[in-house]
Amino acid sequence: MLITNFAELIEAAQAVGPKHIAIAAAYDPAVLISAEELQKLGITVAHLVGDRPAIEDLAQEYQIDLSGMIVVHEPDTGRAAQQAVAMARQGQADVVIKGQLKTSEMLGAALDRERGIRERKLLTHVGLFEVPGFDRLIYMSDSGVVLSPTIEQKLIIIQNVVEVAHKFGLERPRVAILSATDVVHPRIPHSIEALALAKMAAQGWVEGAIVDGPLTLDVAVSLEAARIKGVESPVAGQADILIVPGVVAGNTAAKAIQYLAGGRMAGLVVGAKVPIIINSRADTADTRLLSTAMAVVLAASSQPRQSVV
Repeated sequence: MLITNFAELIEAAQAVGPKHIAIAAAYDPAVLISAEELQKLGITVAHLVGDRPAIEDLAQEYQIDLSGMIVVHEPDTGRAAQQAVAMARQGQADVVIKGQLKTSEMLGAALDRERGIRERKLLTHVGLFEVPGFDRLIYMSDSGVVLSPTIEQKLIIIQNVVEVAHKFGLERPRVAILSATDVVHPRIPHSIEALALAKMAAQGWVEGAIVDGPLTLDVAVSLEAARIKGVESPVAGQADILIVPGVVAGNTAAKAIQYLAGGRMAGLVVGAKVPIIINSRADTADTRLLSTAMAVVLAASSQPRQSVV
């Protein structure tokens, strides 16, 4: 089923849920509020790994019903991350979620060579945006994990996000590799890399997608901008996926969509045994709920995992 908006995403998550989620350092109001709503919707069963008294105090303060959730007492944030990852490694959790701890702690536990859950060479972040005025969801990568990707890493980033788009019903997504210019310029290295990646995709390095670049953001998403600038491309004005030059550009674009354009966001990390959610501490309960719904749909498309009795 093609998912074109977040209402359809929630419906898809309900259809395949409930899935087990392990939340590391879960003593956070937005985390607990979203966990309660997800459980009411039949999307998840939450395992709250963290300081039990702190979790229970927050639940009482915000009138959050913890019944049906499993609280695992572990006050140390590092060990809480390890415990959540261990649950995924052992098949007891379908999704791992970062709570009130640093992203480095969460990803460090996931990447641990002996006790981690990395399955691919590179973990990458996939953002999913519902933007007012658009008839489709916009994917963006990588705006959260790979700081300044090499061209090899960008290829993996493209492959990973295309795979996610396929699982959300896009048979042949259009991928725009963003730069500050729509033509190759010797003083703009990102434009040169974009051209090389588009050529590599055409040669078969990326399957099931139409890839082009360099493209500016306006040309990638606006047919009118492409017409005015005279840019002819099978992706121009119709991009489903935006590949950003690096985390700074991606993070800025993501925040601009949310805070300036009134858009909504979901996001997760792929490349591990299960989806990993590393929401910002400032993210709302709505963003956390949507990110988890996204992860549940993605997890359901993978091999079924052992359930916790």
